Amino acid sequence: MSDSPGFPDSAARDRDEAESASAFAHPPVAPDATAAYGDHPDQVVDFYAPRDGRTAAPLVVLLHGGAWRAPYDRAHVSPLADFLARRGFAVANVEYRRGGDDIPQQRDGEEEPAPGADPVAGRWPETFDDVAAALDAMPVLAARELPGADARRTVVTGHSAGGHLALWAAARHVLPEGSPWRLPAPPPLRGVVALAPIADFAAAVRLEVCGGAVTQLLGGEAGFADRAAHADPGVLLPTGIATAIVQGVDDIVVPQAVSEAYVDAAAQAGETVGLTLLGGVGHFPLIDPAADACAVVAEEITQLAW
Repeated sequence: MSDSPGFPDSAARDRDEAESASAFAHPPVAPDATAAYGDHPDQVVDFYAPRDGRTAAPLVVLLHGGAWRAPYDRAHVSPLADFLARRGFAVANVEYRRGGDDIPQQRDGEEEPAPGADPVAGRWPETFDDVAAALDAMPVLAARELPGADARRTVVTGHSAGGHLALWAAARHVLPEGSPWRLPAPPPLRGVVALAPIADFAAAVRLEVCGGAVTQLLGGEAGFADRAAHADPGVLLPTGIATAIVQGVDDIVVPQAVSEAYVDAAAQAGETVGLTLLGGVGHFPLIDPAADACAVVAEEITQLAW
């Protein structure tokens, strides 16, 4: 298999398609409650109570992936939310604004999108506005919607683009001065478990992850460097917050090299980030309740939360 997601071999592509089909085959699981954290229709959180009825359950904040693109919403990780709830967690499945072709954000070098092209990735600054607002509102929302949740034991997790947002949410206190999302102190989190995250923008751009989604997320090349300083987890280090990454070795969507670049950057900043590599696993088993990899994810969250 090539080290670039742009040129995987046929066996790798077949495996990725099979894993994707398995992960997306689960029907959406309805939440126990839904609450808004803003006025936009996408500014909502679905809550799942721990299925064993326990009280003072750790709260898992879940951020879905999908390359920050509009067609992919929180529904596809609702089976994962239910899986975690069955493991005794209270879960908050966050929606946020993603990119589409209805916004004036253009692909670099294209006057019009090519036929069949993916929607533009992300909305600047709305995607970040929403994640910050959702996390800030979470203690109040969880206390109201999930009385059994213990927001003092919150772990943030996310997959792929959501893994990026999870790492970013834990790094808001080290954002540049003047950033609208900067916190005066570290957020009150037990930790972060990022699943195949788009964790380091330099590596992701080099490997053309998700068809240039990182550059689109930041509005194109013109403002990329300035905006990356406010958005790239790979430069927002150290955070001082316990962080673990779970990564499939055979991932051709967000390759292992992206996670390794973040882990290396953390080490250079004097911080240790856990990296669990799963052999024979691609991108999607991490969110597939039918896959063994999903149990590994739950165990990583458990180690930080309990």
